[in-house]
Amino acid sequence: MSQITIQQLTIGYQGPQLLTEVDCRINSGERIGLLGRNGAGKTTLMRLLMGMEKADEGKIEFAADTRIAFLQQDVPDQVEDTITQVIETGLPAEYHDAENHWRRDQIVEQTLAQLELDGSRHFADLSAGLKRRTLLGKAIVGKPDILLLDEPTNHLDIDSITWLEGFLASQRFTLLFVTHDRQFLRRLATRILEIDRGRLFDWTCDYDTFLKRKELALQAEEKQQALFDKRLAEEEVWIRTGIKARRTRNEGRVRRLEEMRRARMRRPKVVGNVKMQIDTGDRSGQLVCDLQGASFGYDGKQVVAPFDLTIMRGDKIGILGRNGVGKSTLLKGILGQLQPLSGSVRLGTRLDIAYFDQTRDILDPEKTAEQNVSEGKTTIEVNGQSRHIIGYLQDFLFTPEQARTPIRFFSGGQRNRLLLAKLLARPANMLVMDEPTNDLDSETLELLEERLVDYEGTLIVVSHDRAFLNNCVTSMLVFEEGIIQEYVGGYDDWIRQRNAKQASSKQANGKRTNGKQSGSESAKETAKSESSSAAPPKPSASARKLTFKERYELEQLPQKIEAMESELAELHEKTAQPDYYKSAPAIQQTDRARIAELDQQLLTCYSRWEELSAGE
Repeated sequence: MSQITIQQLTIGYQGPQLLTEVDCRINSGERIGLLGRNGAGKTTLMRLLMGMEKADEGKIEFAADTRIAFLQQDVPDQVEDTITQVIETGLPAEYHDAENHWRRDQIVEQTLAQLELDGSRHFADLSAGLKRRTLLGKAIVGKPDILLLDEPTNHLDIDSITWLEGFLASQRFTLLFVTHDRQFLRRLATRILEIDRGRLFDWTCDYDTFLKRKELALQAEEKQQALFDKRLAEEEVWIRTGIKARRTRNEGRVRRLEEMRRARMRRPKVVGNVKMQIDTGDRSGQLVCDLQGASFGYDGKQVVAPFDLTIMRGDKIGILGRNGVGKSTLLKGILGQLQPLSGSVRLGTRLDIAYFDQTRDILDPEKTAEQNVSEGKTTIEVNGQSRHIIGYLQDFLFTPEQARTPIRFFSGGQRNRLLLAKLLARPANMLVMDEPTNDLDSETLELLEERLVDYEGTLIVVSHDRAFLNNCVTSMLVFEEGIIQEYVGGYDDWIRQRNAKQASSKQANGKRTNGKQSGSESAKETAKSESSSAAPPKPSASARKLTFKERYELEQLPQKIEAMESELAELHEKTAQPDYYKSAPAIQQTDRARIAELDQQLLTCYSRWEELSAGE
């Protein structure tokens, strides 16, 4: 059954039209993912469906008695109401009558139980995830037939996202949602609609099938346009060589040529991809950061519990945890912006750090995009080449007009792209990124992933985008039960290792509680425990005190490591010179051997330093 019928819908603001003569039908029970580049018109289409915008042409028809609700992308500020009061505002007008108060209370209580919310809590005191859940309650309390969601996973932690996926999958209402979370799309979407250059394409498939079909469609479109352009070029040559045949036939050919010219001018321009490059600059030292028993917090109140961590050059680390658990606090501690409450933090040498802050505080909303990136200059140097600031911003899909526009008018995706442009405008051998994927379209996100995979510096990233973590990081720091646990691999690897650990823990608990051990097994374990207790315990490295000689060695190791890193940096700089390979082969061989020797010595020194530090 068709719930929404869209016919010849057209709307545009300044510049090209967002939607041009769009037709579409949305049927009952479908879960539709709405895709498109930043600024393509996805939110505009949702606002048209809600009646919040008026189309220039065309019409939208709804089935009789269709109820529709909209969960917007932005979370409202300065809301002092309780959760119950916020949810009640989503009820239809008839529920606010005095005689219907019992029905109102009953429906609100059902919604609170369904969403696992405490109605007495104040909205302003909630985490981002609970605020989103409350607004979802406001949207569904009126029992809508169709629910529109605009970027529902933004700023949510993993637990909130997985809960939302399960909740939406269990509901029967029709769902139309905009998201760039690929795992969310794979879990929920049964149909894909895509807005591309003013047109709406209906792919009628799941997300993975859409990716394959889209690639084939783009290839076919490229071949078709190439053939059209070839025919047009042949006709242009003909018209310039003069008319040699009969007049009537020539007039028809001229008319066809004019129509081809008009068709070529009407052809929508392909939206380019961001041209993103990451300049690592000079190599940092082998050791990037070392934390020993470090804890962090504010005003003496601990937020991050004490833990040990060693970050080496080239590590790619993902940080995962619930909202408010202390991920951003940990980042500031690693960067040295926050002094530890206990323990020590040691940063390595020659670090050039670029910090991507999820709050985008380094962007001034009153300044233009050009002013934010250039900082008063007309040119910037990127990868050793001088670039005009306008040309550089065009690489990030900002037109000259947008480059001169105050960024307070920019969307979230445009601001994130601008922040990337600002950070990547200078060399950085260490990237620290806090939620970099929010609001980025799929094309920009995939390109960022490619660049980060090829990046030779050190990467530390906080993200709740599961696909992004799988593709970019090689280890994970996860906040679990009040402590930080380290895992090898990406998000899926963490899930596998966590499940294995939980399974082994349950198995061990079961053996201890069911009392099904045989007498012989019990006797063996008793004998084993007695023999182990009778043997003298071996002293651990942490229990053994350092000798005077070892303590002196530990004190000298940092200076020794720094000297080797300096020599290694000089050798790398020497071999990077353009005319280096004109030198004698014997000199090149000696330098290569010395670089390999220094790399090995540094690894040995770091291992020895960790061993001695454990006994200090």
